[in-house]
Amino acid sequence: MITLSVVMMSCGGSKMNSTVSEQERKAFNSTEADTVKISDEESNYEIIIIEPGFNVWLQAVARPPGYYSQTFLENRNRLLVIEWNNRVINNLQFDPQLYQLQIDYDPLIDYGYEVNYKLYNYFIYFQRKYNQRLGPFAPRI
Repeated sequence: MITLSVVMMSCGGSKMNSTVSEQERKAFNSTEADTVKISDEESNYEIIIIEPGFNVWLQAVARPPGYYSQTFLENRNRLLVIEWNNRVINNLQFDPQLYQLQIDYDPLIDYGYEVNYKLYNYFIYFQRKYNQRLGPFAPRI
């Protein structure tokens, strides 16, 4: 089994953008350990995300499963993973506390809907919580 891992622990204070809802603010301010395991049994891939508040945000704020097509999610994830990995590599230019580990995402592999859905939503959560912009698209809900 190949594992994709994104590990984010609380990285100090977040720089929340001013257009967040009360539900989103509550998720961003969460300090409880929060681990989300994303896996696809068919493809044997998984992502483990350790980020306080992400699971709360995913349940309460994110668009529901089925809102986006798998093609949309795959296309966005391709772009976001490339930028994420560039920031991990360029740790003098980008905060190494935010960008700790590279993500091994192969666009030729079908990771399934759930893996793509949760990875995409993690990117949205991360960008909104830490006021980052990983691609040409604003991280909207």
